Amino acid sequence: MRIRLFEGKRQIDFMGRRREAMIFSGVLILIAIVALAMRGLNFGLDFTGGTLIEVGYESPVELEAVRAGLATGGLPDTTIQHFGTARDVLIRIAPESGDTVESDLGDRVFRAIEVAATGPVELRRVEFVGPQVGDELTEDGGLAMLYAILGILIYVALRFEYRFAMGSVIALVHDVLITIGLFALFQIPFDLPVLAAVLAVIGYSLNDTIVVFDRIRENFRKIRKGDAVSIINTSLNQTIARTLVTSLTTLLVLSALFVFGGEIIHSFAFALIVGVVIGTYSSIYVAGTSVILMGVSKADLMPVKKEGERMDSMP
Repeated sequence: MRIRLFEGKRQIDFMGRRREAMIFSGVLILIAIVALAMRGLNFGLDFTGGTLIEVGYESPVELEAVRAGLATGGLPDTTIQHFGTARDVLIRIAPESGDTVESDLGDRVFRAIEVAATGPVELRRVEFVGPQVGDELTEDGGLAMLYAILGILIYVALRFEYRFAMGSVIALVHDVLITIGLFALFQIPFDLPVLAAVLAVIGYSLNDTIVVFDRIRENFRKIRKGDAVSIINTSLNQTIARTLVTSLTTLLVLSALFVFGGEIIHSFAFALIVGVVIGTYSSIYVAGTSVILMGVSKADLMPVKKEGERMDSMP
């Protein structure tokens, strides 16, 4: 027995709600901008520099006990989390001075943990990231996002029409800004895996938007009656099943990764979950609304008439 989702003809008035969608998006973007301006991103060790120490215990350990031992050893400002299991602990420490990280910091941390521990402790790895490397990663990460958006702008302009390119970039900026704004609002650590997730969100959102734009272009050429709003509505109704099924199946995987993947990748999975949800919404409302606001019409998308070709041979 086959189960068919979204079977039958749909005629949801998506564009009839575009004003409410614009207000909703505007509120989210305003919150994101205020959060970024007032609180800023909580950059992880990859960007700020510092020391990363992984230790293993013989039996499960409470993080509060580890934190208390480090505070007693003169290291109160640390970020501590379980790494995989309750016996594995990951400790992140920001640079103690503005320029360098002490070379013996790993030994100091391990000695403080050993004193507080009730059983054997194993030092598994110590990694140092200098502040200069962190600054370079911050700059390179920002440039990576700008280059990605610029490349998308050029591709869509050549593939469709420059107003479609602007609409896709508006949707992408909308998605990235809201995703990053949530990280600033809730002060979730922003590190290299999260940056990779944000770049993945750009690709995912663009793919969905291109599918919608391709159907809009096809319908502008095929449907002879109806204005731009009705044709875009028809296109969205024709692609909504594909959009929702793709997003829901992706969210199932990401939710499992967030719940069962361990604390170390929570930020990565969270960024992708937010990006998929916002990207699905923007492909329906933000991209379509942007095209309408920029005044795309049938004349812009009709094939160019060749010299000597009769008008009645045009599709």
